[in-house]
Amino acid sequence: MVGVATAYTLADRGHEVEVYDRRSEVATDTSASTAGLIAPGHSYAWASPTAPRMLLRSLAGADTSIRVRPRADADLIRWGLRFLRECTPSRSRANTLAKLRLARYSQQLLGELAHREGLQFWHTDRGVLYLYREEAELAVAERNSTLLREHGRHQRVLGRDEIAAVEPALRHSRVTFAGAIHDTSDATGDPHLFATALAEACRRRGVRFHLGTTVTGFATDGATVTDVCTTGADIHADAIVLAAGAASPLLTRTMGLRIPVYPAKGYTLTAAVKDLDTAPRTGGIDERSLVAWSRFGGDIRMSATAEFVGYDRGFSAADFAGIVAAGDELFPGAIDWDSARYRTGLRPMTPDGPPLIGLGRHDNLYYNTGHGHVGWTMACGSAQLLADLIEGRRPDIDPAPYSPVPRRRR
Repeated sequence: MVGVATAYTLADRGHEVEVYDRRSEVATDTSASTAGLIAPGHSYAWASPTAPRMLLRSLAGADTSIRVRPRADADLIRWGLRFLRECTPSRSRANTLAKLRLARYSQQLLGELAHREGLQFWHTDRGVLYLYREEAELAVAERNSTLLREHGRHQRVLGRDEIAAVEPALRHSRVTFAGAIHDTSDATGDPHLFATALAEACRRRGVRFHLGTTVTGFATDGATVTDVCTTGADIHADAIVLAAGAASPLLTRTMGLRIPVYPAKGYTLTAAVKDLDTAPRTGGIDERSLVAWSRFGGDIRMSATAEFVGYDRGFSAADFAGIVAAGDELFPGAIDWDSARYRTGLRPMTPDGPPLIGLGRHDNLYYNTGHGHVGWTMACGSAQLLADLIEGRRPDIDPAPYSPVPRRRR
């Protein structure tokens, strides 16, 4: 998603662009494994004062929505120590606002681009519901949402009886919610459909896609990347953009460079709607289970869990039991579970939360990676920001919080 958006933006400005992807089709990896929320209203940094306790519970074996299993992994240990340093109130606030600025900017650009190109991707603009089961949880969410409201988000606090007015399907829910936050500006859509349609718009602008070609590493003279090594011919270019998601640190490692990106494995299923009356039309998140959902026409997409297990993509049916249980509680009888298609995806997480966008230590290698769970939300804004930096223009938003090296201390 991020790579295709970057290719489009650069080609639209007149650059000659070539895209290399190891898959046979664009956006079929993590971009096809998300809940589909376009959600600046959920821009909170994961590194927060409450995060260390959740991580300790996970290490002790508790069934938490963000899971870390003890393992001998030096990269995870380094990433985790940096994550813990970001869990102070001041850094959590700064990181949240950096994510929010980019997400808001990106959502605006996404809408403009979709209109200009006539892209169809099951886009909805009904907002997103963030649902809370306990009064205490709702009270904390209301306090937290003050920060986002102060910076331009339209968020309403809904009582128990108001939720069904936004999402009638929840009248049938077996869960009694204390209330919800309704971000009326959030949206949903299928990122894979968006990306494949945008790739066609790229091709109309002369972008060449080299699919089924794996980038294996970089050769450098110290200051410049001289060659991009692939399973085909080596690449020589004036500028190189690394938008390889969770694989990005594997590639920078080939030139002895570590970047603070680590994969968080997410679980996603897509199933057919069985009962239109009890199926949701508004995207949402059950904040207790962190199960998120979007409606794509006759399908519903649901996802949950962030698991830090390296590059393991494996799964079994049991891994999706929590999503199925939440779906049955939330929307009983609405979903045809026999039709479910299961996937995992690796979200490229930075310790602080904002992605890496801009020039790194080499004078021709640019980064656009590390977007975590909000790559779909941030893709178009990240592409615009990066294109401005490549061209030496002044970006519409401050690029400093996203600089790959060094990260600005707060």
